[in-house]
Amino acid sequence: MQGYMTVKDASAKWGLSSRWVNKLCQDERIPGVTMFAGAYAIPADAEKPTLDRRVKTGAYKDWRKKYGKNKIAT
Repeated sequence: MQGYMTVKDASAKWGLSSRWVNKLCQDERIPGVTMFAGAYAIPADAEKPTLDRRVKTGAYKDWRKKYGKNKIAT
């Protein structure tokens, strides 16, 4: 298809693994991505998405108070 690239092409262009690009497509983090015949079609002019891997759930909030230096059993 003209104007689109495959997951493999996007992974080579952005320097990411094809599994990671596939996951980005699943999570809809690449704008304009569509599913075509069981494969993702990524717009050729799509920018590499930012890889924000920070924990946003608050699961590690105040972990120093909870597991500080003196409280870790060795």
